[in-house]
Amino acid sequence: MHRPDCNDIDRRQFLKSTALVTAAATAPAALAASSKKAASSETLVSTLYDSLTAAQKKAVCFPFDHALRSKVDNNWFITPQRIGKFYTPDQQAMITEIFKGLHNPDFTGKLMQHIQEDAGGIGNYTIALFGEPGANFEFVLTGRHCTIRCDGDTVEGAAFGGPIFYGHQAGSSATEKPDHPNNVYWYQAKRANEVFQALSGKQREVALLGEPRPEKATETIALKKKGERMDGLPVSDMTRDQRDLVEKVLADLLLPFRKSDSAEAMKYIKKNGGVNALSMSFYKNHDIGGDGVWDVWQLESPTMVWHFRGAPHVHTWVNIRA
Repeated sequence: MHRPDCNDIDRRQFLKSTALVTAAATAPAALAASSKKAASSETLVSTLYDSLTAAQKKAVCFPFDHALRSKVDNNWFITPQRIGKFYTPDQQAMITEIFKGLHNPDFTGKLMQHIQEDAGGIGNYTIALFGEPGANFEFVLTGRHCTIRCDGDTVEGAAFGGPIFYGHQAGSSATEKPDHPNNVYWYQAKRANEVFQALSGKQREVALLGEPRPEKATETIALKKKGERMDGLPVSDMTRDQRDLVEKVLADLLLPFRKSDSAEAMKYIKKNGGVNALSMSFYKNHDIGGDGVWDVWQLESPTMVWHFRGAPHVHTWVNIRA
């Protein structure tokens, strides 16, 4: 499996240690159980929540069932308060570590690269907190090319705590070159195209379509009803070797995220029939450079949408339910 390289390990460990020292000074009891290991994102969310002033809570805290919690988009701000301006340096350090902790440590360098290139750093993103730690709660971070959640598994039946979004524009041009140089997520499309190359002519006719689903904020991740036809080629109609390639696509899709969230996503996928219940589609109308390497593709089932839109740069929409 291709795994993106990752640098700055020493720096990452230093920042994590700094955040933990900060959190411990703010609320020692909250981190007592984590003295022998790095604090989880959930622990840091609790510490962050306790550190907020009344004015901060009024601005960024909402009831758990608030409509904002389930929204997703490719470039939006869940609250107006930017991380780099509204929070203290200690709180900013905690938010950064919460964000990193939701991802695979081996992917952190790439993650922070896209955050820097897309928006000038995490200080230009925003957060909101729903409910209260210790009960139903969710931390949501949003901004350009990012909607990510931390829910402590209190959101029932939803991988990642609900729909998420990730993407990247590598370089100054909104339309990337056909090979998407330096895009941290393009490796996923390369893996998906291996599946297409392995298909027979007849299978390609079924899998290759014209226009993908439109990008319409939260509507983009709408699931089809059971019995409703999925786009593209059913994975159940593929050979064993082809299905193995689809398994590798799933592994690469889940690579950026922490183990617990990836495991939950796979649990729901397997519960609903595994890869055999998925359909895979590719879309020819948005082929950058006309090279036959499909920039837009999708895995879908009645309980899952993983829509990769690599034109003009990478936008990825994810919704996995139990």
